Amino acid sequence: MDIKATKLPGVLLLKPRYFDDARGYFVETYNLRAARAAGLAADFVQDNQAFSLQRGTVRALHFQVPPHAQAKLVRVLRGAIYDVAADLRAGSPSYGRWVAATLTAQGGEQIFVPRGFAHGYCTLEADTEVAYKVDDYYAPDCERGLIWNDPTLAIDWPVAASDAVLSDKDRKLPRFADFVSPFRYDRTG
Repeated sequence: MDIKATKLPGVLLLKPRYFDDARGYFVETYNLRAARAAGLAADFVQDNQAFSLQRGTVRALHFQVPPHAQAKLVRVLRGAIYDVAADLRAGSPSYGRWVAATLTAQGGEQIFVPRGFAHGYCTLEADTEVAYKVDDYYAPDCERGLIWNDPTLAIDWPVAASDAVLSDKDRKLPRFADFVSPFRYDRTG
């Protein structure tokens, strides 16, 4: 597995190796030893899967706050997404900055989003399925989010606001300027 750092410390891009033959392919999508060696220190406890019918579906900038903050390892099972992670850790040199990557089922790319980051994506194809692992259980009382097209974050989404397919809940999320972060940057890594 090829694991690369992004411009935001802690956010990693993973590219597994595919082994092809006449039958199709085999791929190891996660390996604890390889993850630990690359600095991915998460003990995953839950797998989630989401299906989006339409191209331009936006799953806004979601996260859970302490004591149930979550790290995520995201991959695409069918279709393609534009995946975004935004740093919410107060005191971080990259606070309020974001990084994006295109993840495809065909390419097998994955992104690791650490605790203290908001995560969202936009589907680039119809009938897209996304799977992701999290390192803490879903806790409704800790669930939070930020509006996807926040002017301060200024994420370069691949869909116009008028064309974005959003849930009612995601349309009403607060702005980054009104967010008081419960996350703190840890310089020790």
